[in-house]
Amino acid sequence: MSDQLVLSAETRERGGKGASRELRREGRVPAVVYGGKEEPLMIHIEEKLLMKQLMTGHFMNSVVMIEVGGKTIRTLPKDVAFHPVKDRPIHADFLRIAKDAKVQVAVPVIFQNEDASPGLKRGGVLNIVRHELELVCEADKIPDEIVIDVTGFDVGDSIHISNVTLPQGAESAITDRDFTIATIVAPSALKSSDGDTTKDAGEGEAEGGDEA
Repeated sequence: MSDQLVLSAETRERGGKGASRELRREGRVPAVVYGGKEEPLMIHIEEKLLMKQLMTGHFMNSVVMIEVGGKTIRTLPKDVAFHPVKDRPIHADFLRIAKDAKVQVAVPVIFQNEDASPGLKRGGVLNIVRHELELVCEADKIPDEIVIDVTGFDVGDSIHISNVTLPQGAESAITDRDFTIATIVAPSALKSSDGDTTKDAGEGEAEGGDEA
């Protein structure tokens, strides 16, 4: 389960580009907390602290407790905008959530037991179609990652969402199809070898026909 993170914030009275630029010069990132049937709350947070939490790798699917004005607001990060050149955060959006609320999040997938996959042992390649899964789960039970076991999968096999055991209380946000997460594809050397074999067989049949 993802850790619960904490961000200290201060309210901001003014919006607009000028006020936001001034905050960024001071090492602060303007942000907005919205949702929960309440008015949007304009805040600003310390850039260094935000960057530190972004570097955890699971910031976007973690509950973030924002401490502002003597209150603590339970939120889920929805978007962080970055400067196109400097790669620094320039704005963040947070969604208010209740403790028992269900939320939709993107959770990264990792693959295990690759040495138990006949296709990968033969030199096949794991072609990942989806690096993340869109899941619906309780806000305080968001998984860090989804582990997918590739034991037994051979070249040509596909791994679908139906092959994955999701954590209790989590379900796929996509319910209308059994979508593909990854496939085991043949390496180019194997494809080339198969092609040469087919070509040789065809030439042999042609030669046999001439002799007749």
